[in-house]
Amino acid sequence: MTRLMRTSEITGLPIVTLAGDDVAQVKDIEFSGDGGAVAGFTLAGRGLFAGPLKTGLTWTNVLGLGPDAVIVRDESALGPVDDVRRAAESAGSAGGNVLGDQVLTDGGTDLGRVVDVVVQYDDGASACDVVGYEIEASEHLAAKASNASNGTRLLVPLPDTLAVSGEHLMVPASAEGFVSGDLAGFGAAVAAFRAQLGGTPTGTHTATPEGGI
Repeated sequence: MTRLMRTSEITGLPIVTLAGDDVAQVKDIEFSGDGGAVAGFTLAGRGLFAGPLKTGLTWTNVLGLGPDAVIVRDESALGPVDDVRRAAESAGSAGGNVLGDQVLTDGGTDLGRVVDVVVQYDDGASACDVVGYEIEASEHLAAKASNASNGTRLLVPLPDTLAVSGEHLMVPASAEGFVSGDLAGFGAAVAAFRAQLGGTPTGTHTATPEGGI
């Protein structure tokens, strides 16, 4: 099963073993250095007032991710929090926090600022991929979208590979044609956008995906 989730929906989820024990909860999400996948999680104790733990969870030790929990085999899946940071750095420079960063097209057009990150998880997959950003739309993007205004939240698809650095995030100009306001239909928009970038013959994806602008 393929599942799309905002990272804000993952923060706070319990870490649950196959035996049904809650052993921690997600505190923060660490991304790979290229910004393209989840490297792991820093953790906090369970409970409203629980503080951060010195243990973390690398993505390689995750068995499943759902709307209500992150599943691991047992408590031995947790390790030093530095292991998570090393996993992030192994793909390049340390993955940064993109929230608040400005999204620009490679043509220099401002699309808005990031308020959340959208990830895709396929049951049994070895990676949890970053497939899009949720942004507060710029005046330019809002003007193109139906029933939208400056600051409206919209979803922007990302290519398979994306370098994250500095305060600006660059996406191909063609991403504008696949922007969506609906998470349920966003997976199709991402697939169509990436197929276009991959050289799909002209005319195959001429229609705007459902939920797009």
